[in-house]
Amino acid sequence: MSEGRRKAAPVRRRGKRHWALRVLGWMAALFFLGVIAVSAVFFIGYQTTDIPDPNKAFATNTTTVYFSDGRTPIGSFYDQNRRSVPLSQIPKTVQDAVIAAEDRTFWTNPGISPSGMARAAFNIARGQQLQGGSTITQQYVKIMYLTQERTFSRKFSELFIATKLSREKDKKEILEGYLNTIYFGEGAYGVAAAGDAYFSQSNPAKLSIGEAALLATVLNNPTRFDTDSTEPAVKQRVLDRYRYVLDGMRQTGTITEADYAKWSKAVPPLDKKPKANRFKGVQGFLLDMARKELSRLGVPDDQISGGGLKITTTFDVDLQKKMNASIAERPKKKGDLHIGMASVRPGTGELVAVYGGPDYLKNQLNWATLRARPGSSFKPFAVSAALQNDFNIYSTFQGDSPIEVQGHKLKNEFNKDFGDVTLKEATEQSINTAFYDLVDNQMENGPAELVKAAEAAGIPKTNALERGKDNPSTVLGPDPYASPVEMANAYATFAARGLYVPVHTIKKVDYPGKAQDWTDAKLPRKQTVPQDVADQVNYVLQNVVDGPNGTGKLAKDLDRPVAGKTGTAGGVGVEHRAANTKCDGCKDGSDTLTSWWTGYTAGYKSPTDSKGLSTSVLYRAGKTGESDLDPYSDDPAFFGGNWPLRTWLAFMDPALGSSDKAEFDQPSDDALKDSPMPTNTLTYPPTNPPTNTPTNPPTNTPTNPPTNTPTNPPTNTPTGKPTKTHTPKLPTIPTGGPPTPNGGTVGQ
Repeated sequence: MSEGRRKAAPVRRRGKRHWALRVLGWMAALFFLGVIAVSAVFFIGYQTTDIPDPNKAFATNTTTVYFSDGRTPIGSFYDQNRRSVPLSQIPKTVQDAVIAAEDRTFWTNPGISPSGMARAAFNIARGQQLQGGSTITQQYVKIMYLTQERTFSRKFSELFIATKLSREKDKKEILEGYLNTIYFGEGAYGVAAAGDAYFSQSNPAKLSIGEAALLATVLNNPTRFDTDSTEPAVKQRVLDRYRYVLDGMRQTGTITEADYAKWSKAVPPLDKKPKANRFKGVQGFLLDMARKELSRLGVPDDQISGGGLKITTTFDVDLQKKMNASIAERPKKKGDLHIGMASVRPGTGELVAVYGGPDYLKNQLNWATLRARPGSSFKPFAVSAALQNDFNIYSTFQGDSPIEVQGHKLKNEFNKDFGDVTLKEATEQSINTAFYDLVDNQMENGPAELVKAAEAAGIPKTNALERGKDNPSTVLGPDPYASPVEMANAYATFAARGLYVPVHTIKKVDYPGKAQDWTDAKLPRKQTVPQDVADQVNYVLQNVVDGPNGTGKLAKDLDRPVAGKTGTAGGVGVEHRAANTKCDGCKDGSDTLTSWWTGYTAGYKSPTDSKGLSTSVLYRAGKTGESDLDPYSDDPAFFGGNWPLRTWLAFMDPALGSSDKAEFDQPSDDALKDSPMPTNTLTYPPTNPPTNTPTNPPTNTPTNPPTNTPTNPPTNTPTGKPTKTHTPKLPTIPTGGPPTPNGGTVGQ
C-alpha cells in the first residue's frame, strides 16, 4: 500500500502541471479573443457610427432684441455669451496656448487618447463615473455632437465620433470649432467672448501672451482655477497652471525664453466688465414679453437664446422713454403701490410702450400683463352690446339706487339716485344701477351678450370671463378679466372703428443670411365690432371727458378729442380679510383694489396710417396687488379719474406732442335719430346735455373740480367701485389671494 501510494503521487503532480498549462492556454486564448473582439467591436462601432448633426445651441450666436426702429437695442437673449470668429483671426499664440493646456499632441494624434481610453476602462471596472483626460477633438465632440452626461455609451460614442471626425475633417476646422464653443467661465463661450469677459478685449488678435495663457488656464476648470479667488491656495493653483501653459508654449517654440521669463512672473491683471444683467430695470419686462411672444410664435427656444436672430419689436424707443418718465406723476406715498401701463397703436395691434414695474430683477410680476378686476372700465363693452341688441345711446334705464337683480339689491356708489337716465348719461357718470338694469333686466341674455361684446373687442376668453355669462355683476368686472395691455387693445378696437388686431410685441424676426421670417403684416385683422357701433361707443366715451358730469373730465387737459372710461373695483384688501371673516363680511366692498383709466385719441385711418394711441393705466397695491388703495389718496376712494388719469396725461401729452389733433368719426344721423335733441344741433363736443339730465344732483356730489393737487376729488365721484351693499353675494367678489396662473392671470 505504501509503495502504491508512493507511485500515485507523481501522477497527481503531473495532473496539476497539465491543468495549469491548460488554464494558461485558456487565458491566452481568451486574451487574444478579447483583443479580436475589442478590435471587432471598435471596427464595427467605427463603421456604424455616423457623425450626428451639431448641437444647435453651440452652432449659433447671440440673439439681439431691438426697438421698433431696428437700430436701438433693448438687450439680448442668450444662454451662452458667444461670438464666433474664424481661425484666421485667432493668433497663433492663442491657439498654441490652448493646445499647450489641453492637448499637446493635437496636431498628430488620431483624435483620441489611448491613455484616456485606458483610464475610462479602469474607471468602468471600478464602477466609477467616467472622467476627463480627453483630447481637444474629444472635448469638441462632447460639446458639439453629444450630451454632457458621463455614461459608458456616451463615452464610447465620443471615441468613435472623435476618431472619425479626425479622419474626415481638417484639424484646423476642429480647432476653430473648439475655440468658438469651449466654456471659459464668466458666462463666456469661445475665445472672443472670453477675452471680452476677462480683459474687455473682444478681438483675440489683441490679446497679449499672458492673457492668452491665462484664458487657456481657466478653461480647464473655471471653478477650480478661479481668477477672482483671494485664497492663497487657489491663487497658487492658478499661477502653477498658468506657468504650465507658458512652459508648453515655450517647448513648442511659440514663445521664446525671454517671453517665458517675462510673463511667468505673475498672471496678467484682469479687466472685467461689470456684470450687468440683461433683464435689469424696466427693459427687463420688455425682453421677457418679447421672449414669451417668440415662443408663442413657434420660434424654438435654442433659436431664441442663441440663434443669432435680429428681433425687431413694436416698442417705440421714444414713447417708451416718455412712459418711463410719466410714472413720476403718482402719489407721493409710494410704499407698495404698483402701476401697470400699456399703450397700443389702434388698428395695428402694436404695443408701442409698456410699464410693468421699475425693475424686473426685483419683482417679476408684470403689472401691465397681470389681469385684474376692471370695475366700471368694463362698461363700454356693455354699451357695445346694447347697441348691437336694438338699444341706442338715448335708451333710458333706472338710475335710482338700489335696483333688484336676481333677488339682490344692488346700489350706486354712496347710494346716490339719478332718476331715469340715458345710456349716454349712465356712461358719462358711471351709474351702476343703470347698467345693471341694462344688462341684467332689459337685455335678453344680457351677461352673455356683454361677454360676447368684450371678447369681440379683444378681451381674451378666459374661465373667469366665461363664468360672467351667468353673473349678475359681470358689467362691473368683479373678477380678474383683463390686464392693462388687453384693455388698451380692446379700447383700440373702438378707436379703429371696430377693426380688431391682436396685440403683439414682435414686429419681425430676421435669421442670419435669410430673409425676413415673420412680420406683423401676417397678423389677422377682423371687423369684430360693426363700424357704426364703434363710432357710437366713441361718441359716448367722449362724453365721459366732455360731458358736464363726466368722470374723466381731467382728460380735457390733453387739448384734443379723447374717449375713455374710469374704473374702480372694490373688495376686501388682503390686510383686512382676517377681520372680515371674523365679522361675517362686514368689510365686503369697503376697500379699493384696482383703479383704472383707459383712454384713447383719434387719428386712425388705416393699419398703415394710424396716429392715435390707446393707453391704459392701472393702480394696485400690496405685494400681490390685493391690498387697499384708499390710503394712497385723499379722495373718498382711489378713483380712476384722479391718479390713473393724471399718470395717463403725463404720458399722452408728450407722446402725442404737436401731432394732428384729429377728431373721431361722428355717428350717423340714423344712429342719433332717437336723440331727444335735434340731430342737426349735435356738435363736438356736445354743447348741451340731453334734456332729461338731472337738474338737481345729489347733495353729496362733490362740487369742486380736480386740480393739479391730489387733495381734491374729481367733480363727479366715479361709481365703479362696488360696495358691500351693491355687490351680490352670488357670485362674490374674490377675497382670496391673487389669481393663479391656472386662472390665466400671469404673462398672458
